[in-house]
Amino acid sequence: MNEHAQDIASGQRFEFGENWSRFLQCLDDDRIQKAEDSLRHMLRVETLEGKRFLDMGSGSGLFSLAARRLGASVVSFDYDPQSVACTRELKQRYFEDDDQWEISEGSVLDTEWMAKFSGFDIVYSWGVLHHTGAMWTALENAMRPLAKGGSLFIAIYNDQGWRSKAWRFLKKKYCGSRFGKMWVTALGSAYFMLVCLKEDLVRFRSPFKRYREYKDKNRGMSIFYDWIDWFGGYPFEVASPTELVDFYTDRACVLTRIVTMGGALGCNEFVFRKEDAV
Repeated sequence: MNEHAQDIASGQRFEFGENWSRFLQCLDDDRIQKAEDSLRHMLRVETLEGKRFLDMGSGSGLFSLAARRLGASVVSFDYDPQSVACTRELKQRYFEDDDQWEISEGSVLDTEWMAKFSGFDIVYSWGVLHHTGAMWTALENAMRPLAKGGSLFIAIYNDQGWRSKAWRFLKKKYCGSRFGKMWVTALGSAYFMLVCLKEDLVRFRSPFKRYREYKDKNRGMSIFYDWIDWFGGYPFEVASPTELVDFYTDRACVLTRIVTMGGALGCNEFVFRKEDAV
């Protein structure tokens, strides 16, 4: 049994790849377009033609696909074998036999393995590094493949103090047993449904409009599978925007774009530019 399988069996890791494989069943051209739009928006580009794109923690493979459709040559990897399989499935669907998209299995925490990646114009890791079990090591390794002037696009869970600690406890319970999964899912679903309903009523919108618009406003993702990811997403670490900006500023990276959650649940998004070659 490999390390990933051992983590799953011991309740120390959520089965991200299994959730992503279900998400692929609802993937369509509209969701892919939304993913492309999110890359254009955050990176302030219209095309990625001629760029080298590294997708660290490719998950479903959706954003590797989006980057390839925008013209980039893509390298994708993930620690979860099922996530690697998802990414390979999307390549087979849309870019079969394409030599500009490489996919492999590996860990951002493996410094020796990461050393083989270099010279990338864009390194992308959305909502991944805080699930490694060693977030700050992952953040350190994430910038190393960048070429000078390259962009690091990451998203990290917002630090909410005691609320983040409470969610970490629930996530661990979810992964620890079948019973834990059942009661955390029930509790979490009720919580998020109430939050959606409250926001819509406060803004005088039709009930659950936020739910129906989720795909359009959230990178083409599915609210259902994102909720499952949120309930069980363990390991789980968080950071404040200030901590992340200071961390990368000390490593010769300049913040070029930031979108924060404003104290709410979810991920803060950052784009940093590497000023010096590593």
